[in-house]
Amino acid sequence: MTVNPPFRADHIGSLLRPQELKEAYAAIAAGRLSDAALKEVEDRHIKDAIALQESVGLQSITDGEYRRIIYWGHFPKAVSGFTDMEAPLPFKDESGRQMTYITAVVTGKLKRERGIATDEYLYVKSLTRRTPKCTLPSPCSQHYFRWREGVSELAYPDLDEFFADVADIYKEELQDLARLGATYVQLDAVSLPLLCDEKLREGVRQRGYEPDQLLDRYIELNNAALRDRPEGLTVGMHLCRGNNQGKWLGAGGYELVAEKIFNRLDIDFFCLEYDSPRAGSFEPLRFMPKDKTVVLGLVCSKTPEMESAEDLKRRIAEAGAYVPMERLCLSPQCGFASTAPGNPLTFDDQRRKLQLVVDVANDVWR
Repeated sequence: MTVNPPFRADHIGSLLRPQELKEAYAAIAAGRLSDAALKEVEDRHIKDAIALQESVGLQSITDGEYRRIIYWGHFPKAVSGFTDMEAPLPFKDESGRQMTYITAVVTGKLKRERGIATDEYLYVKSLTRRTPKCTLPSPCSQHYFRWREGVSELAYPDLDEFFADVADIYKEELQDLARLGATYVQLDAVSLPLLCDEKLREGVRQRGYEPDQLLDRYIELNNAALRDRPEGLTVGMHLCRGNNQGKWLGAGGYELVAEKIFNRLDIDFFCLEYDSPRAGSFEPLRFMPKDKTVVLGLVCSKTPEMESAEDLKRRIAEAGAYVPMERLCLSPQCGFASTAPGNPLTFDDQRRKLQLVVDVANDVWR
């Protein structure tokens, strides 16, 4: 088994929230709970989340993202220049039912007022001897989801200035994380896989962009954010098609973006969603460079149905036809609760799926 991240058995970050924690979120939103009281509840349950991860044998440890209502929620809390609005792109499930949500929109100049994931990291570090994983939304997400045409231009008439500010925020955050001792960072990118969905590519055109040119700009933005990153900091990217209470945003294999992002993104590893036919085949992995690791997201975090260990081993072997086994790892395809309500699984389902990841990885890479 590997001793450095990413690990043979890994996970994406978020875990199901206990009911007491969800009630605390509601109470603070209603003004019935103080920040200090919320932190006490968070701290207590984060200890349990860390104990869960350690008990199943995981080496990468997060706080379950228990201090966030949504996976990117810590970013606008630490960075000024956002206003909450209804998102134009709805989530949907397999039956086509849709669900809207609130998102942070760029309405002013962005400024990092304090650390984004630094306090989360320090608390996890204080509670485990294993490797804390810091999760951040990807730099390109700040444009794809946070930029609202007709609104954001009032703050940034020059899009290049906006991209430069975003890159600087990430540079500052990564420097601070490394200074505190962090070694493992995961950038969560939904926008890149959504550029594989033909319907959503048309939506990008309606916003005034050519999808392939926008992809080029997103790669440049991510690389600018990682330029001069500290030595000893392993940084990778999780590619996701959306995950909100078991629902998703897009479909389509990686073929349309694979050659560019696999070869041009200046990162160390990719966590790739591969749990359903919506993700396509393993064939795009033929573009993966020899210096990058692939974490195969084969275990579904959206549903309670348990995968077969033998099926997982078979699929890992199939991916091994494109990427050598020594550069492959295994994980769920996404977190279990990218938003506070969580996916439609039980805590026991979550534990069994995490344990399955570890057990299969131990068998495959013993």
